[in-house]
Amino acid sequence: MASEDVKGSESAVSTIVNLAEEAKLAREGVKAPSHAFLSICKSLVAGGVAGGVSRTAVAPLERLKILLQVQNPHSIKYNGTIQGLKYIWKTEGFRGMFKGNGTNCARIIPNSAVKFFSYEEASRGILYLYRQLSGNEDARLTPLLRLGAGACAGIIAMSATYPMDMVRGRLTVQTEKSPRQYRGIFHALSTVLKEEGPRALYKGWLPSVIGVVPYVGLNFAVYESLKDWLIKSKAFGLVEDSELSVTTRLACGAAAGTVGQTVAYPLDVIRRRMQMVGWKDAASVVTGDGKSKAPLEYTGMVDAFRKTVRYEGFGALYKGLVPNSVKVVPSIAIAFVTYELVKDVLGVELRISD
Repeated sequence: MASEDVKGSESAVSTIVNLAEEAKLAREGVKAPSHAFLSICKSLVAGGVAGGVSRTAVAPLERLKILLQVQNPHSIKYNGTIQGLKYIWKTEGFRGMFKGNGTNCARIIPNSAVKFFSYEEASRGILYLYRQLSGNEDARLTPLLRLGAGACAGIIAMSATYPMDMVRGRLTVQTEKSPRQYRGIFHALSTVLKEEGPRALYKGWLPSVIGVVPYVGLNFAVYESLKDWLIKSKAFGLVEDSELSVTTRLACGAAAGTVGQTVAYPLDVIRRRMQMVGWKDAASVVTGDGKSKAPLEYTGMVDAFRKTVRYEGFGALYKGLVPNSVKVVPSIAIAFVTYELVKDVLGVELRISD
């Protein structure tokens, strides 16, 4: 009897221990994905906030850049950064300076969220493969690998939000004299779908994707590599406790933005022009108020390049570069620093340089 009681007690204890272990494993099993999901959400929020803040800060320059890119060469209204901004203020007022910014933010917030998150995930995946192939578990991302991760992130983000970019371009170009007045994002989307078909929402997608590879790729590669170099070399006495100040990080972001946008800018011009093709009630800035030659039609990206250079010269591929440079440099810098600061506030570990 005593023996049976002991066995029974041991069995009961064993059962309790097993149940406790199962409960612990269950808690851990629930906690892990919950933590991962929360981390993903925080990363997406940080990217979205970074995009919204950076674009709103430079919205007037963004609008002027697009107006310069697509205006009819036979009816010039906007002639340079200062004159262009003054003209918009005079003819459209304060609201004109931010026209299309709501659509731009509706596009850039998810675009930026997806882009930063995709870059982190692509960086981790590429680094894992690099370490496996090289056999070096301590290997770190090289500038070229960062370029590849940035290119992947740019393509994913651009493709996911391209229709919003297309209608944003048209809303931005509209003036009070435009024959067609899109009333907002959804009205523009539905009108384009109805009158031009679903393919119209992806006009200019190819030059956009080709352009985003060097643009986003170089942005991330230059920013991260420059930060790493400054921290390791402790150059110019800019490193404090193995960290860079906000001002220094802004400078790194500015350098990254300058390099990326200069390389990819001609493709951005072609993309905007292709987005205007098929717009039967095109804005007056595109048609030239009907007083002069109609804008050119393009059959594709190569044709758009060829006709732009033939009729307007090589310099036309860099129309709006000055306001774009003034816009991009602070915009990229603000985006990178805002992203890192928001992630710090949310308590998410930065993994870009892992």
